[in-house]
Amino acid sequence: MSSSSTYRNPVLNADWSDPDVVRVGDDFYLTASSFGRAPGLPLLHSRNLVDWTLLGHALDRLEPAETFAAPRHDCGVWAPSIRHHDDRLWIFWGDPDQGIFQVNAPDVQGPWTRPHLVKAGKGLIDPCPLWDEETGEAYLVHAWARSRSGIKNRLTGHRMRPDGTGLLDDGKVIVDADRLPGWFTLEGPKLYRHDGWFWILAPAGSVETGWQGAFRSRDFFGPYEERIVLEQKDTDVNGPHQGGWVRTAAGEDWFLHFQQRGAYGRVVHLQPMRWDPDGWPVLGDDGAPVTEHRRPALPPSAAAPATDDDFPGGRFGPQWSWTANPQDGWALPHTGDGLRLACVRSADAHDPRRLPNVLTQRLPGTPCAVEVELRLDSDGAGARAGLVVLGDAFSWIGLQRGADGAVHLVHRFGETVAEAERDAAHARLAPEGRARLRIEIGPHARCRFHADTGDGFRPSGQVFAATPWRWVGALLGLFAVAPTGEQAAPTGEPAAGTADFTGFRITAW
Repeated sequence: MSSSSTYRNPVLNADWSDPDVVRVGDDFYLTASSFGRAPGLPLLHSRNLVDWTLLGHALDRLEPAETFAAPRHDCGVWAPSIRHHDDRLWIFWGDPDQGIFQVNAPDVQGPWTRPHLVKAGKGLIDPCPLWDEETGEAYLVHAWARSRSGIKNRLTGHRMRPDGTGLLDDGKVIVDADRLPGWFTLEGPKLYRHDGWFWILAPAGSVETGWQGAFRSRDFFGPYEERIVLEQKDTDVNGPHQGGWVRTAAGEDWFLHFQQRGAYGRVVHLQPMRWDPDGWPVLGDDGAPVTEHRRPALPPSAAAPATDDDFPGGRFGPQWSWTANPQDGWALPHTGDGLRLACVRSADAHDPRRLPNVLTQRLPGTPCAVEVELRLDSDGAGARAGLVVLGDAFSWIGLQRGADGAVHLVHRFGETVAEAERDAAHARLAPEGRARLRIEIGPHARCRFHADTGDGFRPSGQVFAATPWRWVGALLGLFAVAPTGEQAAPTGEPAAGTADFTGFRITAW
């Protein structure tokens, strides 16, 4: 266990993928990839780089809206960069199918501008801007996604308009890692000015087993010299990868990066940073990730991103995002506590991976128990609602209105290659249309499902090993849905009734 004077990694033990960080005065702000979920671009705050809270999001909806009306789990917002310039916060990101976007705001509370397309194109990812305070010039660097462009392992640099609205040239390859022996999958660049050099901190070698590199040049367009500054060595931190450098007001240097952890996604580590006599950064313990280290010389706190929710007035906290752009009427306000979801009619009711109306949050990276109480208020046969562990494979437990009019507790799953769900356990009656649902998540994201329909918690089905999406860790989700083709509900009522979720809790073991 860490003492009050030390911290232990990861400092954010959940899927805060591709983190970047900036300091504004005594405050630190972090953002991360949010892919196809909405709202996107999470905004986290800290006063000490170890203890973080989630304030909200910079992106209400993804654009164009029709493109993200259905789930696109691995698309959307990739690897953002956050910077402070001209008394504004700026976030740039790449959408691999559209191009490079930015939003900005006077402060973290907003209002944030609508997304502005800085450069259109396929496969443009991981952009990072730099405003050179000495010359007044602005620059942008980005990487490439081979899946869209046929190009990878190189970084392209541009001069940028100082107002961040566009680029001033066609770009030039400033680092071609095909020319560097042993380097592959160079991506995720972060651009800085320090000690008379242009610096690019960028990872390579793939997220599972790669390393963090540093590149420097006296001129933005190169040539750059390179060095590996962080790698696994004899630690258990595989592929320490892609993050941001930040300097405290007292002059301490720190580096935040991710580690790929399977179903848990990309968890965030904090590394000490110093400069060697030749002017190169040294990360961690002489280039190896630290497990425990002295805290930054900043005030400690007990902060952590929220997980629990009582849903006051039917509202949900910033830890939740939909799996696609939301529509009016999915979550219904009311006067009490509890999340009231409409049982939205869908031809994809049999597969929560395809549903846009799943309200999700990140799977915790440590063993825990997840609980929520559910009441199904629907007369429509087939209407269902539940608590789901969602990834390339899924498993959910919840309630469903049967053809016999009764409400049943059901537990279902779908394998990665399956096109529809199957029963994971025999259905049983839920006499009052209520159930307390529980998932115990053990080591290696192995999930055991339980439910209480009035006679205490009873286990359900087999152990389910959570799986990630291609780039995204597994998610916890709440949903309500009904198959199409049923009789319509009375005028003024949701199409197939509602489901109420109350007392959502995640308890660490």
